[in-house]
Amino acid sequence: MKLLSVLCSALLLSLSLSVSAGPIVIKYSHVVADATPKGQAALKFKELAEKKLPGKVEVQVFPNSQLFGDGKEMEALLLGDVQILAPSLAKFGKYTKKIQIFDLPFLFDDIDAVGRFQNSAKGRELFTSMTDKGIVGFGYIHNGMKHFSANKPLRTPADAKGLKFRIQASDVLEAQFKALDANPQKIAFAEVYQALQSGVVDGAENPWANIYTKKFHEVQGYITESGHGVLDYMVIANAKWWDGLPADVKKGLTEAMEESIAYGNKVALTEDDDFKAKVVADNKAKLIQLTAAEKQQWRDAMRPVWAKFENDIGKDLIDAALAANAKPKAEKKKSDKKAKSEHKSEKK
Repeated sequence: MKLLSVLCSALLLSLSLSVSAGPIVIKYSHVVADATPKGQAALKFKELAEKKLPGKVEVQVFPNSQLFGDGKEMEALLLGDVQILAPSLAKFGKYTKKIQIFDLPFLFDDIDAVGRFQNSAKGRELFTSMTDKGIVGFGYIHNGMKHFSANKPLRTPADAKGLKFRIQASDVLEAQFKALDANPQKIAFAEVYQALQSGVVDGAENPWANIYTKKFHEVQGYITESGHGVLDYMVIANAKWWDGLPADVKKGLTEAMEESIAYGNKVALTEDDDFKAKVVADNKAKLIQLTAAEKQQWRDAMRPVWAKFENDIGKDLIDAALAANAKPKAEKKKSDKKAKSEHKSEKK
């Protein structure tokens, strides 16, 4: 009888602990709006993770720096105060020099080339380049190619001389603007609108999604469609937290991560032109489109930045990125066909 009583008590305690434990709470923090590709990917991850693991996980998404700003989020991840982040690739210089490759100006011809490199063996190797620092990567989310904005027209590199530009905390981006004889200023993303509006800085660099959703075009007189660099993200987690998850939870979260990243990238590729069109339609900033000769001047002015960081990044990675600019035959045919079609339309 006594033994039965003990067994019953143990069973009740076990059930009690099981109930009180509840689902695993996963905090997913980022600094942009829900309407952006990254914001959409985060919401899709929540939807998929909770669907695949009902009752086992609860995903809490915190957009717009609600939980942590981009100056504190990496520290918060390593402390375990947040479990998943999707920082800009420019934020990883402190943890691995290799990911600085994405900040090199005019390295990639377009977002398709970026995608080809990210999906290559060399690009995927970067997911495990920070495990010794407690960070594990899962995938890349596109946001788009960056364009210059300023309170004066920027057609040639000389136009940027002496201007103050907001940058992320990146040594490469700092060197990029110094190559133009401009003054880079490291400012948190949440503070950029105010900094542009008040004149703390004269300009910035952003993809169309950020320009429109954060209303930067309302406080900048000109946007130069330069496409000089990429602003993408890597979805990462606290490695210790990840390693401690049950196998079935890991499997469900991995599937949800892969599917949500694919969804976010689809949004990025389909909506980039839409965000540009919205900026143009607002008619608050003048769009400057560079000629091939003008764009080459920018390339020539910033190309020395590559050599400065080649040893840190690795020539093998830079070569792999350059190789990704070569379009596959099927893609090239499709691109040529589109160009011919557009040319015929212009003639009509």
